[in-house]
Amino acid sequence: MRIVNLATRTLVCFALKEEAGAFRKLASGRTDVSILITGIGRKNAEKSVREFLKENSPHRVFTCGFAGGLNPELETGDVVFFTDDASMAQRLAAAGATPVKFHCAARIATTAAEKTELRRTTGADAVEMESEVIHAECRPRRISCATVRVISDTVDEDLPLDFNSLAKPDLSLDYGRLAWAVAKSPQKISALLRLQRQTHLCAVRLSEVLIAVIDVT
Repeated sequence: MRIVNLATRTLVCFALKEEAGAFRKLASGRTDVSILITGIGRKNAEKSVREFLKENSPHRVFTCGFAGGLNPELETGDVVFFTDDASMAQRLAAAGATPVKFHCAARIATTAAEKTELRRTTGADAVEMESEVIHAECRPRRISCATVRVISDTVDEDLPLDFNSLAKPDLSLDYGRLAWAVAKSPQKISALLRLQRQTHLCAVRLSEVLIAVIDVT
């Protein structure tokens, strides 16, 4: 799903509508901002952004959403970023975001052990699944691009379920499988509800940083 706007100056990409909800409220009614829900993973993000850029020429692109922490110093709710645009980096830092190295993974890092191993092998501070290809689409078009993510789970946290095993072929969540997994392990319900509350607060924090940076630019 996307909002196409010929007056778009800023494109903000999210993999999931749940990641975008808080920002959508803050950006409601703005004609200079478009929101693009790309779907999860490289393939979906590349296709969605490429199609958008065929019809639109934004001045800047943000690739946003949740990220898993790999650096032990990062805490839940920390907003982190990467960009090659020096002026954009200054604005993001001024808004409270921290520059980091990202690893773009092919799957969700669901366990502390997996995240610790990614930290060891990549040296990255945070892990997500879409930004690499979005930067690659923007670079030859000379569009300023920034990855801006919020840490939704730290390096020492296990997620309540292996969401990779609950995904459809397009990587979207299969709610039937999710319901069955919860039915088999009802003790996970409290952890899932806690994760839901945690990610909601993270999305709000991310939206505050994004709107501050967009208003400055």
